[in-house]
Amino acid sequence: MFNKMLLSITEKIIKDPRYSIPYEDACKLAVSQDNTVDLIMCANKIREKYKKNNIFTCSIINAKSGRCPEDCAFCAQSAHHKTGIETYPLLDKEKILNNSIYMEKSGATKYSMVTSGHSLSSREIDSIGHAAEEINKKTDLSICASLGQLTEPMAIKLKEKGVATYHHNLETAGSYFDQICTTHEYNEDIRTVKIAKSAGLKVCSGGILGLGETWAQRVELAFTLKELDVDSIPINFLNPIPGTRMENRSLLPPVDALKCIAIFRFINPDKDITVCGGREKTLGDFQSWIFMAGANGIMIGNYLTTKGRSAEMDMDMIRQMGFNIC
Repeated sequence: MFNKMLLSITEKIIKDPRYSIPYEDACKLAVSQDNTVDLIMCANKIREKYKKNNIFTCSIINAKSGRCPEDCAFCAQSAHHKTGIETYPLLDKEKILNNSIYMEKSGATKYSMVTSGHSLSSREIDSIGHAAEEINKKTDLSICASLGQLTEPMAIKLKEKGVATYHHNLETAGSYFDQICTTHEYNEDIRTVKIAKSAGLKVCSGGILGLGETWAQRVELAFTLKELDVDSIPINFLNPIPGTRMENRSLLPPVDALKCIAIFRFINPDKDITVCGGREKTLGDFQSWIFMAGANGIMIGNYLTTKGRSAEMDMDMIRQMGFNIC
């Protein structure tokens, strides 16, 4: 009977892009222990319907590292943690540009400049804008920026300088946020997402799964992103870093990680879903399954303070599965 409900929901999503799975049904799918394989297969059908066989590849640069005043429990860059990471101010334009050229040659189609901290100064925003202009001149990359909280003038300036997408994760569900961060309010992150959208930027916003949240809270996050109508949803899995408050938390089981991707695809059927940080440790030999579970994007190269596997391995994986890189 339950599988019949799953198939019925899948058919409705595929036939009618306006159909939205009810919150209660999404929670039932999430908590069930008996439908994981069927759920993943159905998520794959939804991905094929809305994204065909097209996979995009994004990459990032840690353009400003460490000394962040926020107390996010998972973050190696928080000044509240002692993780021994390298700290440095905003990189100069040439370093960012050279890295973008390298990542494009490695196979990236999107490139994001990421900075630590609550927000950037006007001068730093100008520097990011100049870097974006140069990247647009020298590459065919779609440019993204992840610079903390935004004001309307900041968002407009980034748009004018050629930034296409603004990334700002909500990290987790609103009902769980105070267990992860206490130095700013959840609504502040919501406001930044709305400011970016109002400035005409595309918005990339998701979170980190495996922080101790419940399945219902994962569903809650997916619906919050749906309500905000974000363009792309990056899904990260906790990589417990020594020195953070999450250092002793266990990794998500691979099957649960794949199930998370599938649930997000059911709730956001026509959005881009990218699998990013933590996938190597969490999924191991099951990394190629992310696309079968509903993802249509993958981050290649290194992350902010942790290493990824070689871009060449990821590009080979995508090609061997018969996908188009776009």
